[in-house]
Amino acid sequence: MSRFRFAPSPTGLVHVGNLRTALFNYLLSKQNDNKMILRIEDTDEERSEREFEYGLIEALKWVGLSWDEGPDKGGEYAPYRQSERIEIYKEYAKKLIKSGDAYYCFCSKEELEGDEHKNGYSGKCRDLYINESIIRVGNGENATLRFKIPKNDTVVIYDIVRGKVEFDTNLLSDPIIVRTSGIPAYNFSVVVDDYLMKIDTVIRGEDHLSNTARQVLIYKAFEIKPPKFAHLSMVMGKDNAKLSKRHGSVSVSEFKKNGYLPQALFNYLTLLGWSSKDNKEIFSKEELINKFRLKSVSKSAAIFDYKKLQWFNREHIRLLTPEDLYEYLLPFLKGADIVTDASKESKNWIGKTAKVLSNYHQLLNEIAIEFEQFSVFKIDKEHMEFVHSIEAKEVIINFYNEIKNLPSPVSFGEIGRITKKIQTELGVKGKALYHPIRVALTGQDQGIELHDLIPIIENGSELNISPKVLNMKNRIEQLNL
Repeated sequence: MSRFRFAPSPTGLVHVGNLRTALFNYLLSKQNDNKMILRIEDTDEERSEREFEYGLIEALKWVGLSWDEGPDKGGEYAPYRQSERIEIYKEYAKKLIKSGDAYYCFCSKEELEGDEHKNGYSGKCRDLYINESIIRVGNGENATLRFKIPKNDTVVIYDIVRGKVEFDTNLLSDPIIVRTSGIPAYNFSVVVDDYLMKIDTVIRGEDHLSNTARQVLIYKAFEIKPPKFAHLSMVMGKDNAKLSKRHGSVSVSEFKKNGYLPQALFNYLTLLGWSSKDNKEIFSKEELINKFRLKSVSKSAAIFDYKKLQWFNREHIRLLTPEDLYEYLLPFLKGADIVTDASKESKNWIGKTAKVLSNYHQLLNEIAIEFEQFSVFKIDKEHMEFVHSIEAKEVIINFYNEIKNLPSPVSFGEIGRITKKIQTELGVKGKALYHPIRVALTGQDQGIELHDLIPIIENGSELNISPKVLNMKNRIEQLNL
C-alpha cells in the first residue's frame, strides 16, 4: 500500500495545473488499496484565505475527487490544515536546533534586501553561537530560524518522471524554516507533515524541484528516509508559454460555469502528460484508475488546447443517458429562462435534444441557449421576402397543406413522403424544394439540419415546456402566406 497527498496552498483559485496534480495522485490512490490525503498548506498568513480553501474543496468534489482520511466531519473527511499543527512543527524545529542543523537569523529586512543581488542569503548569522542566539530570542529579539545547508555536497534525486537530478549544495542558500512569527515555512512544514503522515510518493509540479533539494537535506538532518518524488512538467498554452489568464479561463470554477462536464475535464487533464498505450482518448474514471501509471508520464511540457477539451466535452455528452444529461443541463436552462416540468418525458426530450445540439455546440451553456430556437420563431425582412416569392411560397403552402391535418407529432418519415409528393406535383427538387421549407421552419438559411430539427420541435410541442415549443404548423402560420 502506498500513500499519496495533494497539498495545495489556499492562496488563489484552483487552476488546471493544480487539478492535474490532484488527479494523478487520486488515480494512483485508487489502485491496490492505496490512500490519498488532502492537506491544506495554509501557513502563508498574508495570502492564505479560507474562501480559497472552500473553493478548492468544491472544485475537487465537482470533478469527482475524494480523499481517504482526515478529521471526521459528520461522516465526511475534512482536510488536514497546517495552521492547526503549529505545535508539532515547533517540536521538530527544536530537534534541528539541538543537532546544529538550524540557527537563528537576526538580519533585518533591509539587510536581506541587500542580499538580493547575490545567490540568496549571505549566511551572515550562520556561525553565531547557538546559546547566545537562544538568549537573544528569549530577550524578545526578532529572529527567523534557518536550515544550515551543508557545503561542498551534492544532492541526488532519482525522480520517477525526470530521472536522476543533481544539485550542488554550494548553490543553495540557507532557507528560512520558521518565520519570526513562529509560523513554519513551506520547506520545513512539508517535510514534517509528509514524514508524520507516512507519505511515500510525492507528486507535484516541476517548479518545486529546487525546493525538493532543500527538503531532502532536511530529511537527512532528521535521519529520515525521503519519499519518492515525481515532478510533473508545467501545463503550457499553445504558444508554449506558461498557461495564464491571457490564454482564457483557467480556474476550475470557470470551466464549470462555462458548461464543461466534470468527467470531460477529468479525462482531458489526465491525458496532459500521460497517454494510453493503445492511443485511446475517451475514458471513464474507472478506466483511468485501471490504466494510469506514473512511470508513463512524460517529462515534456503538456500543451493545453481548449478546442481539444471542447471535443472531449462533446464526446462525454454523447456518453450520458438523456436523463443524466438533463440534470447537468438544468442550471443552464434556468439561466436561459427555459422552464420544464420534471416528467420523465420532458427530461428525455431535453436530454436527447441536447445530444443532437452537441453536434453543433460543445458546451452546456451554448447548448442551453440554443433551446430558445425551438420556442421562438424569428425571421428577418430579407427571408420574409424570400418565403413570399412565388416559387418558395408555392412549395411552402403545399407543404403546409400536407401537414396541417396530420396528428401531432408528425414523424420525419412522413416528411419524406410529403416532400416526394411535392417534388412530383411541382417538378421541383434539391435546393428549390428544401430551402423554402428550411427558411419557413427556421427563418434562416443555415443551422440545425431539418432531419434533426423536425423530430425535436414536433415531439417537444407536446410537452410542458415554457416557452412552448412551436411545431411545424405553428411556425408556418406565422408567415401569413
